[in-house]
Amino acid sequence: MTVQLGVATEGLVVQAAGADFTMKPIVLADMNDDEVLVEMKYSGICHTDILLQRGLLPPVDFPAIFGHEGAGTVLRVGAEAAKRDPALRPGASVLLSFNTCGRCRECTANRPSFCHVHVQANAGCVRLRDGSTPARLGYPAATPVRSQCFGQSSFLRTSVVAGRSVVVVPDALLAGRMLDNSSESVLAAYAPLGCGFQTGAGTVLNALRPTPADSIAIFGMGSVGLAALMAAAATGVRQIVAVDVVADKLVAARGFGATHTINSREVADVPAEVRRLSDGGVAYAIDCTGVIPVIESLLACLAPGGTAASVGVPPPGKTVQIDALSFLMENKRFIGVVEGLSVPQTFIPQLIELHRDGRFPIDKLVQVYSVRDFELALADLRSGKVVKPVIKWD
Repeated sequence: MTVQLGVATEGLVVQAAGADFTMKPIVLADMNDDEVLVEMKYSGICHTDILLQRGLLPPVDFPAIFGHEGAGTVLRVGAEAAKRDPALRPGASVLLSFNTCGRCRECTANRPSFCHVHVQANAGCVRLRDGSTPARLGYPAATPVRSQCFGQSSFLRTSVVAGRSVVVVPDALLAGRMLDNSSESVLAAYAPLGCGFQTGAGTVLNALRPTPADSIAIFGMGSVGLAALMAAAATGVRQIVAVDVVADKLVAARGFGATHTINSREVADVPAEVRRLSDGGVAYAIDCTGVIPVIESLLACLAPGGTAASVGVPPPGKTVQIDALSFLMENKRFIGVVEGLSVPQTFIPQLIELHRDGRFPIDKLVQVYSVRDFELALADLRSGKVVKPVIKWD
């Protein structure tokens, strides 16, 4: 059943591929039984949002509202969404993650990151069931604007969210907790758990599952790479090699548990250096950059029997070359990992507990900006001044 809403709000709209994010008045026209109305408090900004803005991740069309690391408060719950998760109720604090169809073979086997229509469900920015969107530009309601990015479009002050994207955060995990030296709720640090932080940590904890006897190399010390590094450190992996082109990021990596660092601008043959440091190669290597030459170098970093994981988003249509004979004879594996192979409703609470125990210090990666300073937050992300900018809907 569809309920008419007529809720007036505002959001950061991208009118065409490559256009700026511009605050516009929005009307939310309707809401379905499997959806939730959420008032956003915070939203992380991810490099994927920039790729979507530039029109580089099909099948998105424009105008559109992006954002896919939301955190907020439930205002209204559809009957079907409430039946699926009884904890969903008005007033509940929630984190927002990726969307799924809930019907394909992988979804019904509780492997949502393998959803057969993952791209359409998330980058399409419209409802899966009928291709509609609840948001309209202007008041009274006029032009439809795509507002279901990852089922949530968290660059909206108030958003109609797909129920399958919602993760309820128990009040006990939030009560009175603030970011260090800040008046911001710890919810600000948890917003990026919906995508970036869970992608990095999940790649280690869910996909690769290293033991303390293993070694791992991680390429790219952005939010995903540092989350992967923290997860590896929490697991007690004996050797963690961090690779990046920015010296300050490598210093940070040391602070979060890297045992070795490599500045790839200063080292001519990075795979050879990784093999030297690890006595013949690492058991696992992760690319968090999406840069094709980096992806191609992963296998050369591995010891025989090792596994390389591609996590960063590469440009569409690009191919990766592999030395097939070496790949075969050394029993190596190369896998892609989406969203850390996680089930957000169970994995995100596990990451929150790791953070509470001091073993996953993601709050040290976050810088909070007023939504009015969105362009500054974007500039700081692009320049590398901050690891994870989070906007506050104030």
